[in-house]
Amino acid sequence: MKQTPISKELVDNAIRDFGIQDFEHATIREVKAVAAYAEKESGVEFIKLEMGIPGLPASQIGVDAQVKALQGGIAHSYPDIQGCPELKSEASRFAKAFIGVSVAAEGCVPVCGSMQGTFAAFLTCSQCDRRKDTVLFIDPGFPVQKMQLQVLGVKYETFDVYDYRGDKLAPKLESYLEKGNICAIVYSNPNNPSWICFNEDELKAIGTLATKYDVIVMEDLAYFAMDFRKQLSTPFQPPYQATVARYTDNYMLFISGSKAFSYAGERIGVVCIGDKLFHRHYADLGERYEGLPFGLVYSTRMLYALSSGTSHSAQYALAAMLKAASDGAYDFRKDISVYGRRAHRLKEIFVNHGFRIVYDKDLDENIADGFYFTIGYPGLTGGELAHELMYYGVSAICLTTTGSCQQGLRVCTSFIEDRQMDELDRRMAVFEENHR
Repeated sequence: MKQTPISKELVDNAIRDFGIQDFEHATIREVKAVAAYAEKESGVEFIKLEMGIPGLPASQIGVDAQVKALQGGIAHSYPDIQGCPELKSEASRFAKAFIGVSVAAEGCVPVCGSMQGTFAAFLTCSQCDRRKDTVLFIDPGFPVQKMQLQVLGVKYETFDVYDYRGDKLAPKLESYLEKGNICAIVYSNPNNPSWICFNEDELKAIGTLATKYDVIVMEDLAYFAMDFRKQLSTPFQPPYQATVARYTDNYMLFISGSKAFSYAGERIGVVCIGDKLFHRHYADLGERYEGLPFGLVYSTRMLYALSSGTSHSAQYALAAMLKAASDGAYDFRKDISVYGRRAHRLKEIFVNHGFRIVYDKDLDENIADGFYFTIGYPGLTGGELAHELMYYGVSAICLTTTGSCQQGLRVCTSFIEDRQMDELDRRMAVFEENHR
């Protein structure tokens, strides 16, 4: 056995001292904490692949607009709970420019990041019909959304989409919907962590079934337009960001400023609620909220109760970024395409040293290179692999924590630097030799 960059004893003691019983179920924060401790104690730099935080500077267009708004005195006044008119108008225009769907400005509601957006949506969807008390996740997915439901006391069901792509998706989905208790379907596209991208046939199947069973689709577009296999940079021209909105009226689209514009710190996003859903009256909602339609319950009740609005100056930042993108003056995809280049190189390194890509295909097409991808190693569970990679100064989280039934890890490309690629290659060469 070749010597590993960090001693086994140091890592094992750290895991024990942090009270982690099984690394298979270690959270992102726990993995990060162990890596930080081991890095400090050993003096060996960790290659951190666990955190899904943007690794690029914030869009200067947004920064300039936000500073201007603050200097203009905007901080003294409460924002309108529905959102500032500039942002609502530009969000509607952005949806048309890059998704190819028409959403009225009134249905484009700013939120404190998609996290708050989904929390408020879970509240609203779960109260629409008392007979429908359960949320369905098409997994793998973002673990914190399940924690939100735990906090709310709302039930959920889930299935791993790994074995249910293409024609297999609709029957699997319907097996849950036909029970009559599902109020909402949740997924991300591109997907965190697998980076699969549903195609039009799959989205049509989801939309058709959502209409048939009167279920709301919550489409998380946190990684907006990051399918780098497609040219999605030209506003008002196809191809567009894939969406279920073409196939049902029962949709909420969550567009985040965090990844596409690297504006994570200001907690800003926008929820685009389909026109018919926005104005729809649900009997149970009406009884509870003075006869208000879905969209106004979402904004004037749920969001108002949660935060009394979204940061005023950040709304001007997002409005400016959306406007510049729709005008064709700002190619935000050009900035974030570095994630795709990093993923391509990282995959080469891992595959060359005996790893495999777990979620490797979108049906008959190779998975895109982007913000995330997944890896596994023969003979090792996800927990064992994550634990052992710590000895090599590499940190990542297990797929188990994302609702996946597959054995492996999620790799995030945001923090690794070009200068670390050769070092990772050397460390994985040692890993491969030690596992022959």
